[in-house]
Amino acid sequence: MADYRKDMDVIATLDPEQYRVTQESGTERPGTGKYLDNKEPGIYVDIVSGEPLFASSDKYESGCGWPSFTKPLVHEFVAELSDTTHGMVRTEVRSAHGDSHLGHVFNDGPPDRGGLRYCINSASLRFVHKDDMDGEGYGKYLDQVEDIA
Repeated sequence: MADYRKDMDVIATLDPEQYRVTQESGTERPGTGKYLDNKEPGIYVDIVSGEPLFASSDKYESGCGWPSFTKPLVHEFVAELSDTTHGMVRTEVRSAHGDSHLGHVFNDGPPDRGGLRYCINSASLRFVHKDDMDGEGYGKYLDQVEDIA
């Protein structure tokens, strides 16, 4: 198994938005994330630790303004915590090893796909195209990525 961890060298290279989102539990403005409209096949990994988090085959258009997924690629790499900030009760999603703030999970996702909506900030992610997955060490997840027509 890869050594996924909070990498301070990587954190030092984050742009201000990536830092604010991942390290200060910020939220990017809706409709502004670079992966919102990405339809390429591949996986999304934690920008800090490299943990594989979500597959393109589980991404869907929810209309919320952030990339949305029906489930994590590897459940053990996604931590869910109670979040009572901003006068709301929500479930925060963080990467398990990198401790990066990713977004939140809600119970209003597609019922036929489990009913969950992982609403994730693009600023916390790095996309690895299907063609590059093997070379970057993510080959064992190729069977979970479908080509998108």
